[in-house]
Amino acid sequence: MLLRPALPVAVSSTLPLFSHLAAVRRRCSIAATGMAGVSAASPAAAQIGSFLSKKPYAPPSWASHLALAPSHTFSLGHFPTPIHQWNLPNLPEGTEVWIKRDDLSGMQLSGNKVRKLEFLLSDAVAQGADCVITVGGIQSNHCRATAVAAKYLNLDCYLILRTSKLLVDQDPGLVGNLLVERLLGAHIDLVSKEEYGKIGSVALADLLKKRLLEEGRKPYVIPVGGSNSLGTWGYIEAVRELEQQIHLSGDVQFDDIVVACGSGGTIAGLALGSKLSSLKAKVHAFSVCDDPEYFYDYVQGLIDGLQSGLDSHDIVSIQNAKGLGYAMNTAEELKFVKDIATATGIVLDPVYSGKGAYAMLKDMADNPSKWKGRKVLFVHTGGLLGLYDKVDQMSSLAGSWRRMDLEESVPRKDGTGRICFGQVERAIANGRRK
Repeated sequence: MLLRPALPVAVSSTLPLFSHLAAVRRRCSIAATGMAGVSAASPAAAQIGSFLSKKPYAPPSWASHLALAPSHTFSLGHFPTPIHQWNLPNLPEGTEVWIKRDDLSGMQLSGNKVRKLEFLLSDAVAQGADCVITVGGIQSNHCRATAVAAKYLNLDCYLILRTSKLLVDQDPGLVGNLLVERLLGAHIDLVSKEEYGKIGSVALADLLKKRLLEEGRKPYVIPVGGSNSLGTWGYIEAVRELEQQIHLSGDVQFDDIVVACGSGGTIAGLALGSKLSSLKAKVHAFSVCDDPEYFYDYVQGLIDGLQSGLDSHDIVSIQNAKGLGYAMNTAEELKFVKDIATATGIVLDPVYSGKGAYAMLKDMADNPSKWKGRKVLFVHTGGLLGLYDKVDQMSSLAGSWRRMDLEESVPRKDGTGRICFGQVERAIANGRRK
């Protein structure tokens, strides 16, 4: 059976990533090579039954020497995600910003986490797990994505969610990610931020794992953000996808890749993949929680687990963008999210991509020579459900509304009313003209 490669969608008709000529070139080259180079993890076409299927995985040739290479993966996301130019205001001279829409990797599974879960849940199933455990904040996108993916694969999901000590003994509500998690029947355990800080995510997950084992369950623990060495393969594979998209476009090459950083796995995969592949773009990460040195150390641990032999400081530049703190925003940051949505149609989440894009543009304004003439790819990591947790803060920024003015003269379905057409006034009453 011949498979037709899926084209990344060009969102802007005036700035498409793939021209018609490039598409013709693509069809010819694929036909000639017999689908050579199409990855196992990114299906070439959406065949019936391919979604949620488990399939063999072969790493990219440039990553074949890395340790912990997965043997299988589940098809959970809708890939490849599209790339298009992003017309941001006030860019340095000659600078172009493009955006890779990993927010479009799915609806319930939207965002970057699905790429990691494709490998992590394959491992869980291979180990005979009947449930998964993971940890995150009260509006964790990763926890929501894990709950969705686990249910797809008939696994129970246990979530340990961090919240304030004032709310830890209360019903967490049904806002944003919580609504999806609770509709799916995920088991939710709340801990306070203070308890989380004293005990740690690993010990909390191990405690719940021990309890489930005593009940005869077979739990599989997924770390915060899905960020371990195995999960890193999600964005190593994303680099192969990006490499293929660039190859098929024929005329686009990125100098820099920018992404928000919350747990470290995404930047580890992107940075390692960019270094090893033909991409060779400089990866910039804007951290939204811990300090840069924490992430340099954490990324080092991830790539050491893959036996890469590389230094994290050499493959990624990490800058602080946490502002007031994780999941906390200034009025200026929230206004930025609103202004970008109004100007470009791209809705950013205020926790990750919103802070990342805000920090990127600030750095471009403060250091224009650093970015002058560069072609930059910003990775949108999703998280839009988190916006619902900011409704009160953003209500004053939202667009206006009004009651539609319907005068008595407007015609009604029953024929009553009056309407003017130019200088000719027609009166209608009970279906008769006067």
